[in-house]
Amino acid sequence: MSLKTFKPYTKSTRGTVLVDKSSLWKGKPFKLLTSANNSSKGRNNLGRITSRNHGGGHKHKYRLVDFYRRKFDSIGEVERIEYDPNRSCHIMLIKFEDGERFYYLAPQKINIGDKIRNGSNIEIKVGNCMPLQDIPAGIDIHNVELQPGAGGKIARSAGTSVSISGIDGAYSLVKMTSGEVRKINSRCMATIGVLSNPDQKNIKIGKAGRSRWMGIRPHTRGVVKNPVDHPHGGGEGKSAGGRHPVSPTGQSAKGLKTRDNKRTDKFIIRRRKRKNK
Repeated sequence: MSLKTFKPYTKSTRGTVLVDKSSLWKGKPFKLLTSANNSSKGRNNLGRITSRNHGGGHKHKYRLVDFYRRKFDSIGEVERIEYDPNRSCHIMLIKFEDGERFYYLAPQKINIGDKIRNGSNIEIKVGNCMPLQDIPAGIDIHNVELQPGAGGKIARSAGTSVSISGIDGAYSLVKMTSGEVRKINSRCMATIGVLSNPDQKNIKIGKAGRSRWMGIRPHTRGVVKNPVDHPHGGGEGKSAGGRHPVSPTGQSAKGLKTRDNKRTDKFIIRRRKRKNK
């Protein structure tokens, strides 16, 4: 994949950078693997806003991606690679020998016509899915399960991957992109390769209208509101806040650790790296 830049014929094209999708499937998605995707627009069942700045957006179908990869002992062929509006990486349509089709997350360096498999004791090859105990240390993997049979939860975003750094009994030591090292049951499934669309992070949307297409509504800064509307509001003239940054409900906005899951602390070998403030 590559990036597209535009000549500044209009204000919206000046500085716009998008991902080139010319190599992707240009038709509609596979109908049997789609469902309605009715947006809640940030409202709850009473119609009240519970998540601010959400709403609108282009209408699209949800692609039913299989994160479980339970189609064992069968060879699948990559039929096409598609854009998915519901996630940052691309997806691929796989056709198995019995005619059954699935949507899987598409890794880099996979092409139309390639063969892939799921199961134990198979080839270490991009697109193949197998238990962590069958994967050598240092291999890039994605769509990693946290519990056996629960479906992939880790490394599902564009350009991401994790790797195995060692073995500890019945557990594999998996090193995350953040630097965290975590113990995961070696029977959990993972897929070989780095996910597609690594240039997603370099996109510059160029105009406010494209945010509206993505369902993002305008965001008003807290410092320009009244005290009744936001903790940062009020003050004479242009005030810079003058207090610790918080959300509208008073939750600290910078650096406060909110993780509270003592049950899984024993699985974390090394915490993630802290960013320099």
